[in-house]
Amino acid sequence: MKSMDASAAHRSELVAVAAERRWAYVVGIIIVLLLAMMVFTSLHWAAMPPSRVETIDPRKLHISGEFVEGNLGTTLGADGKVVVRLIAQQYSFEPQCLVVPAEMPVTFRATSTDAIHGFVVGTTNANVMLVPGFIATFTTTFKKAGEQLMPCHEYCGTGHEAMWGRVQVIPPDEFLAKAGRGEGVSCVPR
Repeated sequence: MKSMDASAAHRSELVAVAAERRWAYVVGIIIVLLLAMMVFTSLHWAAMPPSRVETIDPRKLHISGEFVEGNLGTTLGADGKVVVRLIAQQYSFEPQCLVVPAEMPVTFRATSTDAIHGFVVGTTNANVMLVPGFIATFTTTFKKAGEQLMPCHEYCGTGHEAMWGRVQVIPPDEFLAKAGRGEGVSCVPR
């Protein structure tokens, strides 16, 4: 009887070892596939960066190009598109306050002069990282009028906690009346 019990225990052990070995192979194959996907993706993106990447020289932002001081803020183009240009720098946004219309698409074009900064607008889906040397572009629509906070959400140094701005969302007709004068719309009267 003892030899039969030993034989059954031995067979059980062999079955358990075989099952463990199969699962070890399955897990090993999954790990190899994940590593292969990581390597392929890394090499693919290194060889072919995303097509919408725009670069800019952060040392010349304030001197020439679309991010000179007089071009920052919200503008209404001749084609009716609303564009906001913004620069992040330690420890502020330029401009500190933006005015945008409600219920109209708004395209943000932003960059950083010195470090990686985050840009998020209150309870909206406007959320992007600003990296020196690159222009971040996204379009969003603000659903209702009101004021939203605009903090930096990427740690950028010892003054990070004070880096925030605000976005005033105004009714579309009020925005169009202000923007119709051919100048940028600002929180500060010009």
